[in-house]
Amino acid sequence: MKFKILICALFLFTYVKGFAQPSTISNHNSNSQLITSLDGYQWKMKMMLPGEGIKHGLNKLPPGDIETLVWNPAKVPGDVYTDLWKVGVIEDPYFGRNSVKAQWVMQYEWWYSMQFRVNQDLSDKVARIDFESIDHECDIWLNGHFIGSHKGSFSSFSFDVTQAIQSNPHWLKATNMLVIRLAPPPQVNANVAGLKTPWFGDYWRDLIPFGITGSIDLIFTGKSRIVDVYVKPIVENEKKVSVAFEIEVENTDKIPKEKKITISFQGQNFESKQQIISFKQVLQPGKQIIKKEIEVENPQLWWPWDLGKPNLYKARVSLDQGDINQDFKEVTYGLRKVEMEWNPGFTKDEVSFPRTTLINGKPIFIRSACWGGPPDIFVGRTSEEKYRKLIALAKEANMNNIRIFGWHPPEIPLFYKLCNEQGITVWQDIIPLGTGNIPNDPELLERIYQEGENVIKNRRNNPSIIMMEGGEEMLLRASDAQYANNFLKTLGDRYQDMVDLPYVPDSPLTCDVSKQAGYKPKEAVHALGYFYQMGRWPMEDWYKSLDYPIVPELAITSVPNVESLKKFIPENEMWPPGPSWGHHWADLDRLRIQNFDTFGDEKTGSLQEFVDATQDAQGIIFQLSIEHFRRNKPRTSGIALCHFITYWPDMKWAIVDNYLQPKRSFEFVKRGYQPLLINFNFEKRRWLNSDTFKGQFWVVNDYYKEYKNCKVSYIIADDNHKSLKKSSFKIDKIEENSSKQFFELEANILKNVQKNFYVTMELTSENGTTLSSNEYMFLIGDKKEASEKFNVMGEEIRDRNSIYSYGNYYQFFDKLTGENGEKQESEKEPVKARGFE
Repeated sequence: MKFKILICALFLFTYVKGFAQPSTISNHNSNSQLITSLDGYQWKMKMMLPGEGIKHGLNKLPPGDIETLVWNPAKVPGDVYTDLWKVGVIEDPYFGRNSVKAQWVMQYEWWYSMQFRVNQDLSDKVARIDFESIDHECDIWLNGHFIGSHKGSFSSFSFDVTQAIQSNPHWLKATNMLVIRLAPPPQVNANVAGLKTPWFGDYWRDLIPFGITGSIDLIFTGKSRIVDVYVKPIVENEKKVSVAFEIEVENTDKIPKEKKITISFQGQNFESKQQIISFKQVLQPGKQIIKKEIEVENPQLWWPWDLGKPNLYKARVSLDQGDINQDFKEVTYGLRKVEMEWNPGFTKDEVSFPRTTLINGKPIFIRSACWGGPPDIFVGRTSEEKYRKLIALAKEANMNNIRIFGWHPPEIPLFYKLCNEQGITVWQDIIPLGTGNIPNDPELLERIYQEGENVIKNRRNNPSIIMMEGGEEMLLRASDAQYANNFLKTLGDRYQDMVDLPYVPDSPLTCDVSKQAGYKPKEAVHALGYFYQMGRWPMEDWYKSLDYPIVPELAITSVPNVESLKKFIPENEMWPPGPSWGHHWADLDRLRIQNFDTFGDEKTGSLQEFVDATQDAQGIIFQLSIEHFRRNKPRTSGIALCHFITYWPDMKWAIVDNYLQPKRSFEFVKRGYQPLLINFNFEKRRWLNSDTFKGQFWVVNDYYKEYKNCKVSYIIADDNHKSLKKSSFKIDKIEENSSKQFFELEANILKNVQKNFYVTMELTSENGTTLSSNEYMFLIGDKKEASEKFNVMGEEIRDRNSIYSYGNYYQFFDKLTGENGEKQESEKEPVKARGFE
């Protein structure tokens, strides 16, 4: 998706990328491909009953007709719901429970139209319209000519419109009408698994998104064109690197033609000498791939930000006939090698795959979070500014990776561009397969495979993408383990035919169905047990029980900031919580008792107290779990929180809310993800006054850099900030890429502590510079008694869950059931949540 705003006169747009037109004298260093963007606010939309648009002839509207002037305004890229919300047809679906009021929208077909002019001479040219993505099913006409159909939400597609387009110096004869029919979205996800984003899950309600979600470009080339350029780096070592160019070209002539191909490349974000080669090639009619390998002079590798510089190259490829340009493409890429090795300490009877990622030969610990995106499920609401801020926040949180997992779509080009530039790696579920069952239909399976291949083809030049995954929780829900597993293996084979990257078929692979399919007991784990089985273990007992090579999901929930709540919760439901909290997936029972485990108190005294407590609880559990897994490196090689963001204003997993506001938990994650991390390992969070306080100081170093002659200073203080103990110790050497215990603490200092006490620590260099700092909160209390109370609270949740289905928020609001003739909600007597009176 490209974010462009066009300022155009009526029926005219003039935004042209490039400096010359095809069929002009070639200048290889200029973009000589003529691309006219059809994005922006020149679009109009109209609602029709299914099947009625064609009956009424909307597809045959004359190019110069002005009827569409009275259709509703629309924007491309965008979506149907946002277009309708902006013109006042529906209320904001993000606010309150308005989303249920908009469900009628997905029962209709929606027609989009745009008029534009073409004045240039098209002799010896080919005109095409390229579509980045349309969700999910569309038919397309240009000037009344049917040019094609498409199904699939993520794949790009293109149509030759040379015969249908009108070009003329006279404005009316130069006017063209592009019309797109969006079919009503599919209603059963299993029928479109991998072809459309799942619209279910515990962060959304049943409102199926659809729209023209990607950019549309009108492109003019010569009779030969460049379809695709793949730049494959071949890294032997830091000084010996080649790039293998795979250039897909198409000759639309019926006879072979000799063409000149010129390739050049040089550093994009660093100074380097341009390398350039030219050669002649006879192009046969149709499509073909031309391969050329070139050794890179003085190569500069692409690194994640914590290991080096994210050096990028820009390649230009031009296709000429004599001195006349036919087509041109520009590609950004990076030089890096990705490998996988087995995690030490796990046998091949325990795990099926190597799960340690090596970038350019160096093992990395993946500090990640599931993206939880796109930033908005209705893509018309998002912006380039949002993407830029979110990627900056991910880096600020010390993440070196973002996981695009299989409940969400592959991201737009801007996302990968920003990750490439910032040195953030991407762990990529190629297409969303967040469903257990796919139909046993060879034609549908082939469509799924092709959709995935299209996604890979359009993204494989991004050096940020370092690993591929086939499914998200697919085997977890599959009714036929072998059938689903064979599908995922075939998917991986086809992906790896297109790009040389590691692939694993599914996540988590530790469920019963995965074991039936032959996977081992210690595969990647989804660390969700604390939340879903709330009350069974105190947090420290739960995370210490987890010993796996990699953790693709670690999930804890919290509530957005109060200022954000005001943007999507009606005032009369704000506090105590009303039903809109439940509609936005606030699990009020789990949030209360999660607070109890963290603070010894449910923290329901006020809205601000409750919100802050949920965020601090989420942050503390995330930080302590992160540190546990990081101390376990290299046995454990990565962790991804669930989530970084979510795609509407919910009350669930994210550490940055839908309004781009970091929660308080963000700071805990930032602290736990410090590449160089001083941290404290301990047995329990609740201590008796008679206990000897014990723990161990560790340092985890993800940098490839040694630190010598360092000092650790620490302070233990009570809740009145009175120092109970203050001391320091020396560290002679911290080895690169290491995790090591350095000091064990025992202190009899708790006799007079009333409620809480705190440990703060700082790691400093030889010259006194702070290298890392950390802090912890502990409670005075009986762990056994608190655990028993915690378990009783959890049993109460499980009892209610046996009556209400998961996600049915009626369980928190007794009056919503309407039982015993009780009065239901009204403006005068709003329904409030049980336990918050």
